[in-house]
Amino acid sequence: MKRINLGILGGGQLGSMLCMAAKKLDIFTIVWSDDPMSPAKEFSDEFIFSNYSDNEKFNYFTKKVDKITFEFENIPSDILDKLNSIKEVLPNPQINKVVQNRILEKNFVNNQNIKTTEYKKINNKDDLISNVNILPAMLKTNTLGYDGKGQFKLNNLEDCKNINLSKNTDFILEKMVNLKKEISVIVTRFKKNEYEIYEPFENKHEDQILRVSKIPANISKEHFSQSVEYAKKISEKLDYVGTLCVEFFIDDKENLLVNEIAPRVHNSGHMTINSHNISQFENHIRAVCGLEKIKTLKLYNAEMTNILGNEIIKFKEKKLQDNEFFFDYLKKEIKEKRKMGHFTEINKIND
Repeated sequence: MKRINLGILGGGQLGSMLCMAAKKLDIFTIVWSDDPMSPAKEFSDEFIFSNYSDNEKFNYFTKKVDKITFEFENIPSDILDKLNSIKEVLPNPQINKVVQNRILEKNFVNNQNIKTTEYKKINNKDDLISNVNILPAMLKTNTLGYDGKGQFKLNNLEDCKNINLSKNTDFILEKMVNLKKEISVIVTRFKKNEYEIYEPFENKHEDQILRVSKIPANISKEHFSQSVEYAKKISEKLDYVGTLCVEFFIDDKENLLVNEIAPRVHNSGHMTINSHNISQFENHIRAVCGLEKIKTLKLYNAEMTNILGNEIIKFKEKKLQDNEFFFDYLKKEIKEKRKMGHFTEINKIND
């Protein structure tokens, strides 16, 4: 059987883990990144560095690959569309145009009869002041921004008056949730009504950065089943192929609210490398490459901790127990709050 050459756009840690999963399946990976220091460079079979608008590299990439996917949704949409016209890109780039835009994303979710927090589109300071009734709220750029970037908490009218809004940028104002719990559900959709779904992960954030994820989540049976059904419904409605994550809030009134959709493998699912027979990364590779769907089973309970900034130094020296796993993303430069690696601890399910 002919070897599959998989093109991966983006070279961060998600790309690295996709490459590692692909190696298990004897799939050749070609990573194309606009960052010469990309971590995935160390794990791919071939690495291409250039701006995504480089026509020579574009032509080389499309001739070399059989299938294309991406590790990060903020790849320029025009590049994804152009690639998709030559070689199939999965998940379909049109999906990004919905989930990259927070207004369109929330409209889409609400149209599926799934709740989100209250939100308003903001174009200028007058819009902010006229929507002061939904404060306290988070003001976010409507597109781009992750790990808390481009986000501002507004508590009162004075905050609205004092904030400087960038021109030519639109925003969304999201009412703050009286948060009881944060969970996420990761689903890999292969084709219509063919899924592998991981049980909900319970997540804790610090400064809008995911800090800890664990399974099992300490949630009700109702929230467990409802969140799984919502994730399945969203992936089906998007006609998604690959691994997708839906992040949820549970508020103090037990409402289950969709926070965001991530059209890719997700940080909260890193533990699946060690906790399941098939990781979220392997399932994604299997789906986008048209490989066999294998029943995904949880083997262990687990907890994953993101390693930020200088914390990586002590983890490099840590002596690991048999149930502990350390992943160094091999990033060349340590920065405060930058995800440098992760640490997973697994435990028997009956513990």
